[in-house]
Amino acid sequence: MTAPSETRDPFEEPRSRSGVLGCEFQGEVVPMLLRHAEVRAAAKDWQTFSSDAPFRVPIPSEEDMRTVRQLPIETDPPQHSEYREIVEPFFKRPKDPEFVGRVERLVKELLEDALARGSTEIVRDFALPLQSRALTYLLNVPESEADTWIGWGVHVFKDGSDGEVKGAALERYIHAQLNRAEAAPDEDFFSALTRAEYQGRRLTRDEMAGFANLTFAGGRDTVIHTVSSVIAYLAGHPDALSYLRGDSKRVIHASEEFFRVFMPLTHIGRVCPAGTDLHGLEVKPGDRVSLCWASANHDETVFEKPHEVRLDRKPNPHLSFGFGTHICLGAAHARLLVRVLLEQLAGRVGQLEVLSAVPHVERESAYQRWTGFGELVVRMTARPHG
Repeated sequence: MTAPSETRDPFEEPRSRSGVLGCEFQGEVVPMLLRHAEVRAAAKDWQTFSSDAPFRVPIPSEEDMRTVRQLPIETDPPQHSEYREIVEPFFKRPKDPEFVGRVERLVKELLEDALARGSTEIVRDFALPLQSRALTYLLNVPESEADTWIGWGVHVFKDGSDGEVKGAALERYIHAQLNRAEAAPDEDFFSALTRAEYQGRRLTRDEMAGFANLTFAGGRDTVIHTVSSVIAYLAGHPDALSYLRGDSKRVIHASEEFFRVFMPLTHIGRVCPAGTDLHGLEVKPGDRVSLCWASANHDETVFEKPHEVRLDRKPNPHLSFGFGTHICLGAAHARLLVRVLLEQLAGRVGQLEVLSAVPHVERESAYQRWTGFGELVVRMTARPHG
């Protein structure tokens, strides 16, 4: 199973025609940059396309869902680099062999459970627990905390109940964890924030909460949707599993191709402090533009036959983790999860069958785009051995 053809790449025509698509979000018309080269250039040019815009980097903006600036993403250099250094040690943990081993055991456990069942709902019963439990390893907190995080759903703001209510619940949780860390510090992420310094002073409580808010809100649904989409693709293309079994090194290129094609985050916002001009479209000072990762990932001038999933595609300069200064902090973590998933699916699963699927479609005024699944029920059959 793959994306519905009518929503696979809604940016193809405007990308070819002008490179820009105007789309209204919350009453604001935001020009979306669509071409690979221009998206990359804008991502590097933080003076023209600034991230120093609390609540306005996500599109739609999140003023009603949180009260703190997300750090380090909603800052520009040099502040961004200084903030990023504070938390980078935790996000480098996926390169540690012991960490890799824990993720391998987690994926094995989840797959064995799915194989033992008649069927498994992948989004909430596989991908969500995978993302949540692996995050406890990243933050060095008890794995039992994942039970709370799983209860938040696929997106901490936008899954189910009102985003403002969910945002308030997240902030209460974060402050409770920071209170616990201040009273009894340990070696976990929250304790590190209470000890951290920025420009010779301790972090403020809002700064601590800003780091934690991004950690839970950024990358959560994207990992979940990517994992679900990978499993759906392999179910529809059994030859792909056979291909991956042929050589363990193939997993690396395959995972990057899956990240390119199954890019749940359509775009991200930037603010133009002095204004700019995009192909004749005026952007006034203080207005936003969008860097459309999903369109850049399908730019036919960069990727040959971009609609095709080519598991051996190389080079593969996709922008699924951003580009430039603000490249995704969680990239190594996401790559590890998908790589281990592919390795263990190839080794343990003989057949995947989609029993039912509900596509998740992002519907906006100027486009609609398939981004994953709201529900995906799959039957897994163990690979015979001997």
